[in-house]
Amino acid sequence: MSNFYSFPLLIALSVSVAACSDRTDDQDPTVGGTTTESEPTDSLPQEPMTGGDTVTPPVVDPVVTPAPNGEFGLTQRASLNDLNLPIDGVSLGDFQLVNVYPNLRFQEALLVDDVPGENRMIVVEQFGRIKAFNDDPNVTEVQEILDYSDKISIVSGEQGLLGFAFDPNFVENRYVYTYHTQVETNRSIITRLPWDRETDKLDDSKAKIVMTIDQPFETHNGGMMAFGKDNFLYISLGDGGDGGDPFNNAQDRSTLLGSIIRIDVNTPDDSVAYLVPDSNPFVGEENVRPEIWAYGFRNPWRFSFDRLTGDMWLGDVGQADLEEISLVKAGGNYGWRVYEGTRPNEANLNVLPDSAFTPPVYEYDHSQGLAVIGGYVYRGAVGALQGKYLFSDFYSGEITALTLDGETVTNVESIATVEGPTSFGENREGEVLVVSRYGGIFKFAQNTASIEFPQSLSQTGLFTDLSSLTPSSGLVEYTPSHPFWSDGAIKRRWIGVPDDVKIDFSDNDWNFPLGTVSVKHFEMEMIENTPSSARRLETRVMYNTSQGWQGYSYRWNTEQTEATLLSDRQTEQLTINLNDGTAREQRYDYPSPNDCSSCHSEPATYLLGLETGQLNTDFAYANGTDNQLRALNHIAMFSYDIGNPEQYKVLPPVEDESASLEVRARAYLDVNCSTCHQPRGAAPTGMDFRFEVTNDGMKAIDVWPQSGSFNIENPRIIAAGSKERSIVWHRMSIIEGGRMPPVSSHLVDKAGLKLIGDWIDSLQ
Repeated sequence: MSNFYSFPLLIALSVSVAACSDRTDDQDPTVGGTTTESEPTDSLPQEPMTGGDTVTPPVVDPVVTPAPNGEFGLTQRASLNDLNLPIDGVSLGDFQLVNVYPNLRFQEALLVDDVPGENRMIVVEQFGRIKAFNDDPNVTEVQEILDYSDKISIVSGEQGLLGFAFDPNFVENRYVYTYHTQVETNRSIITRLPWDRETDKLDDSKAKIVMTIDQPFETHNGGMMAFGKDNFLYISLGDGGDGGDPFNNAQDRSTLLGSIIRIDVNTPDDSVAYLVPDSNPFVGEENVRPEIWAYGFRNPWRFSFDRLTGDMWLGDVGQADLEEISLVKAGGNYGWRVYEGTRPNEANLNVLPDSAFTPPVYEYDHSQGLAVIGGYVYRGAVGALQGKYLFSDFYSGEITALTLDGETVTNVESIATVEGPTSFGENREGEVLVVSRYGGIFKFAQNTASIEFPQSLSQTGLFTDLSSLTPSSGLVEYTPSHPFWSDGAIKRRWIGVPDDVKIDFSDNDWNFPLGTVSVKHFEMEMIENTPSSARRLETRVMYNTSQGWQGYSYRWNTEQTEATLLSDRQTEQLTINLNDGTAREQRYDYPSPNDCSSCHSEPATYLLGLETGQLNTDFAYANGTDNQLRALNHIAMFSYDIGNPEQYKVLPPVEDESASLEVRARAYLDVNCSTCHQPRGAAPTGMDFRFEVTNDGMKAIDVWPQSGSFNIENPRIIAAGSKERSIVWHRMSIIEGGRMPPVSSHLVDKAGLKLIGDWIDSLQ
């Protein structure tokens, strides 16, 4: 998936859902990155994914204007006790996700499966470890059965240990199969290993290499493996990368890339790696690899077989516009790169009639998500889900149930949300399991009760007076030094922390306790440069519940007297009257709860604008102007006395020419891009746009792009000395067809574009 656009792990596009954040990114999806120190409970060593080289960030002296007579801007901490927000979270539908093994956490989990003949499960982690544990919700310990971490290095988030399958005769022969990438040789390797009964480990000394596949690039590796009812091994292979499939691998049947292959690994002679089934659809055709079972895929991230019918369902990660779900049949051509979903992509390459291509049974565009995660047809105990195909999207986390009648989709419904889904699994009872990148394994249950979040802003207790936006006494207003670009919207922000608990402070991001609430209010001037014309659009709420962070948006009515909770994304066309007498039509997106979770994620520590470098600046409190870190420290909001704010960095705003061009540009990329482009961020490209990372550590300067060249000659992600050849600058400059951020932004940030362009041109 490269770009998850390409996967989750795999995701190559990049997203930054401007919709919910104060910082976002340009991106391409996947899995990768450093972890936050959340306590792993599986008692095994944890190795976080590393990002770019870091340096001590430049310190920009904050301009601190003490309050009158040296007083502080905040004098005491008010109690946060007037809110009407359910701490146990809410249920928005008929189903809920239940953490099956709440005492276990895994690092970058990609797969889950049950062990045939045993009451145990296995989890595959991207960085090369496989762990087994008892299938018991009270389990607290795991057994590491394979450690390939010394064999696996990851350049892009779409590499690593990507696939695993039990031999159909596992109970007798104890064989398993793995798929991993090898960076040094740029290959994908399929291996058979025996699971030794005595040591309870996979014996690498007896490994048999079944197949190696050369990969032209680091991305689009696919990696799913499963045995069909025919006992043959099916393997998904992406087109090999890069953006746009430059070698047209997916339509070239002389290569295995861009295909589902089918092989027979149970050979009578063990010295033979595999055999090709005679029934494969292209056996005997000239210049065609006989292993190919179906082709025309970009980055097939997870397929499955319906345990009742045997049908293969597959999710193929799109590039610029569409994510697709296909029912895959022998010999089918599924379109890429001639088609992306049903959209013609490369008409000039189409030497076949349209009838030669099989369209997806379902597709969705990038307003709904950016990297599809293929799932399973549900055959478990929840009756209302019977026969529905369940899938998700890595960015939105939304889990969708699709009903198919023959070849016609008759119903599509959102049934749940999970943070960072990377895969699905199925246990022996037919229960579909959801794998979260951040450590959890979940299953579905019917909702027995529903907790409703306040349906109107006035009911939340966040404001004592809506007309004046007077906040509840426990909310503290703040402003970031470098605001996230939100298409010119005017924003106000408040933070509330429950009594007797504190913010876990660090030099960079902060961790917030249960019950923390963040509020961000949006308005737009309807007459250019006329503050009195500002119209209230929405007020967003991020709330740390017992079920994790949840995001909500309240849309203001036309009378500007009340705001109503939204359950899905809405769009409005605004008319902005300009100073020259003309008007501009501007699209504005109101985010859904799923949109919020795309940016407000664990790697970004959920509350994006609340970090040291952003609050190390002045704010005009009622008691006087003061540095925000100083003021919050004075009322004991932090976990310890942080001392003088001058020792910490500042992210200077775009227009602050007292800071260097490079510092301002790197601050811009941190705020607007690093939410996804950082270790463990949603983008799978390996880029790291955090402020503290060196230019070389960004892995972007003079690096070939993975998500398409946009017909730019000799392109680079960032081409030193040439903004015109730089994909980052180009994607910031356009509105459609690859814009960054790709969601909920419909207006070019001219000041930011000039800043990044000037910085790129200055690079040597």
